[in-house]
Amino acid sequence: MNARATTIQVLSRVRATDAYLNVVLDTTLSESPPADPRDTAFITELVYGTTRRELALDYAITRFADRKLEALEDKVLAALRVGAYQLFYTRVPARAAVAETVQALKDVGLSRASGFANAILRKLSTLPGQPLPPEDDLAEFLSVRESHPRWLVERWLRQFGRERAEAMLVANNQTPSVVIRANSAKVTRDALLEQLREAGLEARPTAVSPVGIVLPPVGRVEDVYGYAEGLWQVQDEAAQLVGVYGAIPETARVLDACAAPGGKACHQAETHEVVATDVHANKMRKILSEARRLGLMGKLRAEVHDATEPWPEAWGEFHAFVVDAPCSGLGTLRRHPELRYRRKPEDFARLAVLQRRILENCQEAVPPGGLLVYAVCTHEPQEGQDQVEMFLRSHPEWTAEPPVPREGVKLPLTQAYLRTLPGPEGWDGFFAARLRKLY
Repeated sequence: MNARATTIQVLSRVRATDAYLNVVLDTTLSESPPADPRDTAFITELVYGTTRRELALDYAITRFADRKLEALEDKVLAALRVGAYQLFYTRVPARAAVAETVQALKDVGLSRASGFANAILRKLSTLPGQPLPPEDDLAEFLSVRESHPRWLVERWLRQFGRERAEAMLVANNQTPSVVIRANSAKVTRDALLEQLREAGLEARPTAVSPVGIVLPPVGRVEDVYGYAEGLWQVQDEAAQLVGVYGAIPETARVLDACAAPGGKACHQAETHEVVATDVHANKMRKILSEARRLGLMGKLRAEVHDATEPWPEAWGEFHAFVVDAPCSGLGTLRRHPELRYRRKPEDFARLAVLQRRILENCQEAVPPGGLLVYAVCTHEPQEGQDQVEMFLRSHPEWTAEPPVPREGVKLPLTQAYLRTLPGPEGWDGFFAARLRKLY
């Protein structure tokens, strides 16, 4: 199957099942790997690019479609979006974009829709530029141009102002760099940097994280130097900063209450004894696989457990808890672009209730003098700062306590809290609070 046909299959499956885009894509490529590695890169660009630009593509397609887009078959709509994406966002010649996409629709068994798709894509190919709404309605203009739901654009304009909101929207449509964290149990960041450069990679240190390295585009990360040896783990710089900000004493036993996908648990296990828990057994198997690759099995133990339920006494006492709570994930939209179309305003209240239940359950198990690091991969106050400050108001025995400043590391702090935003810094959006139990 050619690259465009594979892309149509992936996008239609994601739409039909509400599955995660990265999971469907990775599964498809592993089950039917393209003969040419360049096709793998092209499929990945088409899948992610088409999803990131979905609202803008639909705005253009609607101008020429004689029926509502939501009434179209999944594969037909996917083909139209893939074709339009090539026309407006790639250097693929217009004639090839139209002809190859129509052929791909035939290849996936929908020859009967090829005339309909061909007519629309040909009309789109004659436009002098991409159609956009007028700029006098700023929220609508940005919503379509950057393909984020209008309610989300309006929310961010209110919270952050136009300049930062627009920078966040633009950043969410960029392909993120591959960022890795040196496994300090095996190698220093400086030594790993030198080894990667000797292997021919133009690697550079992250701007703030003292353990991070930015790689150039590399294709399969499994083929990069040091992966098989467990010298590093893929982790965004903002996620690394949560571990740096936590500054948990090396003598502390750590419980990671919501450990999947495992980056923070493995980060802590480089220097601590860690029990990593998650409610999903399949995710725990992945964490163990990573810990094994990194050589951390002696420090990390994995247990399936619901973080809203009391902790088994048999596990012993923990001096620090890491709560990377379930959240809206809006800080990771460049990695999970489909989330922007699935989230609804009412999700925040529902998630805040779950986050509070987990916080309340964990805080009871922390001994006096112990730490709790609360983190979410979102910049929504309801899930972050508001959540923590409501907790502190109802628990006078707890206080927010930033870490002791570390030489050469300037963390992006807001009051006592860690906060990163998508934008020119190249970060995912994160919030973290470091909380101390006083008595």
